[in-house]
Amino acid sequence: VVPILDGSEALDPRILLIRQFRHAADGFIWEIPAGRLDKGETPERCASRELEEETGMRAERLEPLTTIYTTPGFTDERIHLFVARGLEAGTHNREADEFVELHPTPWSAVREMIQRREIVDGKTITALLYAAAFAGLGLR
Repeated sequence: VVPILDGSEALDPRILLIRQFRHAADGFIWEIPAGRLDKGETPERCASRELEEETGMRAERLEPLTTIYTTPGFTDERIHLFVARGLEAGTHNREADEFVELHPTPWSAVREMIQRREIVDGKTITALLYAAAFAGLGLR
């Protein structure tokens, strides 16, 4: 989920990034909120649930971006990417082993983080650039 904190009129809208410790990466990485589908759960419900669990924010609107394979040479796993707009405060419900920092970040800084290879998570890069190119956000 790409959480957009500002309205469409913002010149440099803020994206709510998370910085989370990942054992496989042996350190903290920059990400967007994400998680696994529960059995019988729709992608939209999962996106809404994960957004609130990880960030404490609820979205007025979730807009689908696309669905991608994570690593098609290895697994058939697909992930569903969304933009969240009209955010309002809710209550986070992180798991005990989730170490998450929230960082409202202007889009211009997010672009620089991608260019400097500070954001290296594949789903995050894909969702952010897809949102900029195709979601009518006016991001450059």
